[in-house]
Amino acid sequence: MMLPDYRVRQRDYLLELTRALTQELDLDKLLERVLTISVEMLAGQAGLIVSRKEGGGWRVAAANGIHPAFLHYLEPLLAQIAENEDPENYEIPEINRLLKNVTYTASLGLLTGVGIPLIVRGEVIGVIFIFRSYTGGFSLNDRALLGSFADQAAIALRNAQLYTQVRQENQRLDALLDSAADGILILSADHHIERLNLAFAMMWNGYQTDIQNKLHEEIIQWEGKTQGLTLIEAEAGGWPLTPHAHLYVEGDLKRKHVNPLPVGITYAPLLSTDGTLLNVIATIRDLTRFRQADELKSTFISIISHELKTPVALIKGYVSTLRREDATWDRAVIADSLEVIEEEADRLSELIENMLDASRLQAGAFALRRADVNLRDLTNRLADRLQIQTSNHNIIVDMPADLPVILADEDRLRQVLSNLITNSIKYAPGGEIRIKGQVRQDQIIVCVSDEGPGIQLSDIPHIFDRFYRSPEATRNTKGAGLGLYLARAVVEAHGGRIWVDPQPDKGARICFSLPFSQ
Repeated sequence: MMLPDYRVRQRDYLLELTRALTQELDLDKLLERVLTISVEMLAGQAGLIVSRKEGGGWRVAAANGIHPAFLHYLEPLLAQIAENEDPENYEIPEINRLLKNVTYTASLGLLTGVGIPLIVRGEVIGVIFIFRSYTGGFSLNDRALLGSFADQAAIALRNAQLYTQVRQENQRLDALLDSAADGILILSADHHIERLNLAFAMMWNGYQTDIQNKLHEEIIQWEGKTQGLTLIEAEAGGWPLTPHAHLYVEGDLKRKHVNPLPVGITYAPLLSTDGTLLNVIATIRDLTRFRQADELKSTFISIISHELKTPVALIKGYVSTLRREDATWDRAVIADSLEVIEEEADRLSELIENMLDASRLQAGAFALRRADVNLRDLTNRLADRLQIQTSNHNIIVDMPADLPVILADEDRLRQVLSNLITNSIKYAPGGEIRIKGQVRQDQIIVCVSDEGPGIQLSDIPHIFDRFYRSPEATRNTKGAGLGLYLARAVVEAHGGRIWVDPQPDKGARICFSLPFSQ
């Protein structure tokens, strides 16, 4: 039996739409094709597909034979339709009523329409609406035919929504990877690097394209021994046995054309429901600062123990000597011994105070007690006191008589000047130590210079660091490496800055600036 012509056309259109669903990736083109066929098969003059927006509300997803001005008028009306828990019995009739009323009014009664909901697995995701320009309602067969096309449109819409969700999840993952400060690698079960972030590429000193799709073992190579099992060693032992069996390894990571980098890597497994390993997520953290903190702690213990040991030994030695009952000491020996004990006690006190200041600075509790300070008078008093401690140096104060009075912490500025002058006494074997002051605009500049060996260019970037001492200074002089560190903190707390003025073979010269109000 031969099918009627319109049934043949209906079958052909449905087959065409089925093929389009599997081949067409552009949702707009697919919906337009569904709508065009629906209008043609129902002998209509125009049509609309309205879809639910992701954030709520409704929009026109496709239109056929409708003037743009009408669509512009229709969009805000659709947006006003409130969402309901039962859209098929509330929202869809409301959309149909709206479209029929607007169409009837706009066409002066010339157009009629019919709407069919787009439903996927019980969820209403849109409406397809067809307009006719002749009298007579849509038959049951018309509605059944439109329903067939509505099913195709609903599948297309749902596929597009799922595709959008997947794309958005990928975008979120990309944003997460790119914003992470730690390096991240996503490995396949056979250890190929499927994805990575920019942070790891920078750690490794390469480009992401250099690393993508490479084997994990090609990129993650260790210099020397590691703390903890490597990924290969752990998997040889059966890792991972549970979904949350994280693995941690720490060591020096070999890098492209640069020195190894201390890192810690955490591996986390991603398992399927049946326990199959799908991916391994590796998080790589740069441990340089932690390594530096450990080295700084070791340096601190070494320096402080050494600096404490000498004065304590001297004090104990002189006290033990003075307490000997088998010897009688004259007054001069006792006076000299007590002077050494007092000097070493002062040295201990200064060291302890410097350590306390360093701790306050680290804790953010470094406070200033400001008052009017005459910097010239302060420097002269300090120079006179320190001159008594050395016979090899001539301490000269070169400051103008009209140097402005500043609002500052006098005790802290005395500490800065004392550190700078004492360093010159300590490191310069003799000669002149000059403290020069001058005014430049709203700044007072003070420089302390000597005629010693000077500061090596390689040491200049580090001399204000906590506990830093140059190799030469460590061999020949005592110190904890806190004086210039604290001097910088005091100067910067006053709103100034401190720096080294390089002058090779002409001695050391360190300057600092202090702001003042005109």
